[in-house]
Amino acid sequence: MMISNEGSGHNNLLAEDSDRFVMLSALQHYAYCPRQFALIHIEQVWAENFFTAHGNLLHERVDSCEPEQRGNVRFERGVAVISHQLHINGKLDLLEIEGRPPTKYFPVEYKRGKPKIEDWDKIQLCAQALCLEEMREIKIEEGALWYWQVRKREPVLFDEALLEVTLAAIEGAHKLLETGVTPSPTDNKKRCKACSLVDLCEPDAFRHDRSGEYVAGIFSELTESDSNEN
Repeated sequence: MMISNEGSGHNNLLAEDSDRFVMLSALQHYAYCPRQFALIHIEQVWAENFFTAHGNLLHERVDSCEPEQRGNVRFERGVAVISHQLHINGKLDLLEIEGRPPTKYFPVEYKRGKPKIEDWDKIQLCAQALCLEEMREIKIEEGALWYWQVRKREPVLFDEALLEVTLAAIEGAHKLLETGVTPSPTDNKKRCKACSLVDLCEPDAFRHDRSGEYVAGIFSELTESDSNEN
């Protein structure tokens, strides 16, 4: 998996000259719900619940482990990575490095829940691999997600489809940060029930709030009236 500017719909993102970086973990927030991403990373809102607290504890335990060598594989934890090309950075839970000198890099991300059909977690892992590819000038084909509820790894192949949605999430996150505007709640109400920010987000109230459409309608009528007078 390598980024190519040829035939890509994300050339503007790759060439963008911005000093603002998006955290790798924030990409999962954006993929799950752009409004959640904006509340956390634009409005600086956060609320802890059992799931987020347990997730933080799991990551703390992983990051606190010392590096170790098992045969031909070295295990590095809490590895800082960055992509200057994509303006993303963050930390890997676990990086398995095979060979001396290294011939294979295998990123592993720890999650508290269970495997998902959606790509939210895979996008974060794929972005980690993109950082590693840029830093090490290598090609990474796969990684894994380790889920606490099932206590096993789920292999993730970094194919073109996953690369495409990952680049789209990175681009969308950057654009949202640039505008500084918090979008409307998602139409998928099931996601709201599992979100730690549901009380602060008030999705039902905002879904029923038509004030934005009302103001836009008044503005449209005024502009049409002015144009007719001219």
